[in-house]
Amino acid sequence: MNILTLVRQVPDAEARVKVSGSAVDLEGATLVIDGMDEYGVEEALRLREGGANIETITALAIGPKRNEDALRTALAMGVDRAIHVETDEKLDAVALSRVVAQIAQAENATLILVGGQEADWDSQALGAATAERLGWPQLTWTNELKIEGESISGRHDVDDGNESFSAPLPAVVTTQQGLNEPRYPTLPNIMKAKRKELRKDTLDTYGAANTVRVVNAEIQTRARMNRVIDGKDPQAAAEQLLDLLRNEAKVLA
Repeated sequence: MNILTLVRQVPDAEARVKVSGSAVDLEGATLVIDGMDEYGVEEALRLREGGANIETITALAIGPKRNEDALRTALAMGVDRAIHVETDEKLDAVALSRVVAQIAQAENATLILVGGQEADWDSQALGAATAERLGWPQLTWTNELKIEGESISGRHDVDDGNESFSAPLPAVVTTQQGLNEPRYPTLPNIMKAKRKELRKDTLDTYGAANTVRVVNAEIQTRARMNRVIDGKDPQAAAEQLLDLLRNEAKVLA
């Protein structure tokens, strides 16, 4: 069987980013693999190491040239090959699913691993849209995964806690924190990654176009109050903080 795992490159959650007009300026920002996608890469590797009969693990990125860095990281973690559909167009989840589904079919993928929530679109739709296009079952928010013959089983989060599941392959699985702890690429694997295949495609090959039209975007910022609370009297300091939060910051009812 073959596994296709999607990776996106996003700003590091702990890094500072600049706002230019109505957009985020990524120039000079620290960019990393989207955390939820990284769990997918790690889980693909662990499924193979756990004895599953996996022939090829392929990492897929759809986006600007800088996404090569995320793919190189995935290759250094241990995936076998990578595909980069290079485009500067920001695709919505439905348009992305068209590309992912076509590549999954061309690569004869049996399992697709996708981050549970896209950090860039703040959307959970990609996994569902891909599964719908392919007519495959979808398992969401997984925190345990196992391949047993021609089926996949495990546990995932639901509103009332978590539950066990089992579904036939092929399938789409969305990953999240708690599924595993991603490994750090070792120096030997970083060197090996340079010799692994990284195939380049263009978006025109897949005929994908946005279905969501962005009318306007606004980044809201709020000036800092620059107020320092005297901490000599803890009770008075707590009362002053509550008053500021309630009456000036307006974050408490």
